[in-house]
Parts: sequence; C-alpha cells; structure tokens
Amino acid sequence: MSARKTRSLPAGLEAVRHRFERWRLTHKPRSRIPDALWGAAVRVAGMCGIHRTSQALRLQYYSLKDRVEQQSTVVSERAARSAGATFLELSPPADHGFAAMPVGCCECTLELEDAGGAKMRIHLKAVEPPDLAAISRSFWNPGP
Repeated sequence: MSARKTRSLPAGLEAVRHRFERWRLTHKPRSRIPDALWGAAVRVAGMCGIHRTSQALRLQYYSLKDRVEQQSTVVSERAARSAGATFLELSPPADHGFAAMPVGCCECTLELEDAGGAKMRIHLKAVEPPDLAAISRSFWNPGP
C-alpha cells in the first residue's frame, strides 16, 4: 500500500478547511452547509481553483463550480448596473494570446454605446489596469 503524499495548502484555503472541519464536527452528516461557509469556499476557489478547493474542503466539484459561476454572474451584473451598461464584454486582443503579453501589461479595447446611439471606442495600453467602471460612468453620465 502506498503512502499518500500530503501537499501543503495555501493559508487561505487551510483556514477555510479548518472552518469546514469545525462545522462538520458539530453537525450531522448530510446537513445543509451554511451560506457563510459556501461564500468562503467560493472566495477561496477563485484564488486556488475549483478542483483543489473541492478536494481540500471535501465538497462536490459541480456544486462548488455552480456557486462560483453564480457568484461571478452576480458580480458581473453589479458592475454592469453600476456603470449603467446592459452588456459589457472584456476580451483579449485577437492578435495576441495571453502568453505573448508581458506580465503586468494591460491592453484592451473598450466599446461603449448608449441608448441614443452615441458610440465610443477606446484602445488602452497600460502597465496598470484602467478603472473601466469610471470610464463607463463618465460616458453614460457626463457631467454638466
């Protein structure tokens, strides 16, 4: 029989794993996991990956994946609403892949259109990522 090799977990994932273990000690098997614990699992999955998180926390992969996707949809919708957008797409330039771009470099094209048909297209190349929400707000809600 081979000995199972244990890998050290990132501190955030280890802390959430301890929270799950404490909760499991005080609840019956198959009890409903509280929303606060699911929220912690979703946050750590965003940093460590769904598979690794589901394994460390002993969660069903697809249950965690669904919650991560729901959370990402909610965050995207909030960002779009705060900017007044009904659709916001961020995609890498077609002429390069992510591997070709230097680390820390941000390049994107932002295309905005309001209900009246006014359009704006901005191509950004910068070391720091721009504040896209602020740019969008200034287009849809211009000052006096």
